[in-house]
Amino acid sequence: MFVVAILIASAFFTLTCFAYVWCKKKIKRPLSQSSMSERFMKLSYNQLCKATNGFSEANLIGNGAFSSVYKGILNEYEDRFVAVKVLNLHNPGAQRSFMRECEVWRNIRHRNLLKILTSCSSIDFQGNDFKALVYEFMPNGSLHDWLYSSESRSRLNIIQITNILMGVAAALDYIHNHCIPSVVHGDLKPSNILLDDNMVAHVGDFGLTKLLGTSYPNSSTGIRGTIGYAAPEYGLGNEMSSCGDVYSFGIVLLEVMTGKQPTDDIFNESLSLHKFASMALPDHVSDAIDDSILHVYQDNETFNQNWEANTKKVMECLALMMKIGVSCTMDSPLERMDMKNVVHELQHILDTLQIFDQVRCL
Repeated sequence: MFVVAILIASAFFTLTCFAYVWCKKKIKRPLSQSSMSERFMKLSYNQLCKATNGFSEANLIGNGAFSSVYKGILNEYEDRFVAVKVLNLHNPGAQRSFMRECEVWRNIRHRNLLKILTSCSSIDFQGNDFKALVYEFMPNGSLHDWLYSSESRSRLNIIQITNILMGVAAALDYIHNHCIPSVVHGDLKPSNILLDDNMVAHVGDFGLTKLLGTSYPNSSTGIRGTIGYAAPEYGLGNEMSSCGDVYSFGIVLLEVMTGKQPTDDIFNESLSLHKFASMALPDHVSDAIDDSILHVYQDNETFNQNWEANTKKVMECLALMMKIGVSCTMDSPLERMDMKNVVHELQHILDTLQIFDQVRCL
């Protein structure tokens, strides 16, 4: 009888456990289709080829030293638009650039960083190695497009410009001061600052990046950013550092403010973008500022009701921004601002400019 009782109790316990597990499975909520798509997105060469219409010229939206970027549509994911960065593996540095960028994206997440969706390492139809990174598509293109397209430039107002620069500064502050390990971007420039539907800035292209305090290999090609944006100490063979990113940010800020590229013909050994802006401070900022920045206010009734006072207030904000740019582009890395302080200063300027938040927006 004792043995029978044990057998009955064991059978009852087993049935109870089975019923619990079955019920738990029954009531478990399935993942939504969108969340499953995000979690399990796996793309083949064939799918990326189809999405970009065979990597056609018509879909080409950018070129770099190591890669080409194409606009694509993923039919399998509700016709989602993506940017497909295809590595040029004939370039000796492309393989390392791919591995470095994959390593960086594995560790960082921020609203002002370009969102990576997946990577693809495969073989193309000719049997050649194929590697690509797939990013969220940015419908408003790059800051470079907005600065140097005659149609776009006149549509950016100072609040939008400040918001864009604020987003870039926040992204750099995050990778410099809030990541483990800290990250140096290494190639910040307007073409690597992408803009979404709401004109929010997203920093992309970490192919030349450096992970501080690690043994992870950095660029073997000797490349240290882009001419005009790379910090002067890089030209002396110094290692990449967060101070170099600060310098690049300062050049971008001054470029946006003045409408002049750091490689413009007017700049030479005796005159640089940094010196051009520095000489305009504090009393001649209006002579250095690009006219299109204030042009957007000319048809605004609220602004025009007190044009002189409003213009003075905007010019004061522009002068503060110029000071940030000049401080960030000092020759000595130790004299440059920290990105944490840049974010703080830009936020103060943005708060001041909010009185004009009724100006024409996109």
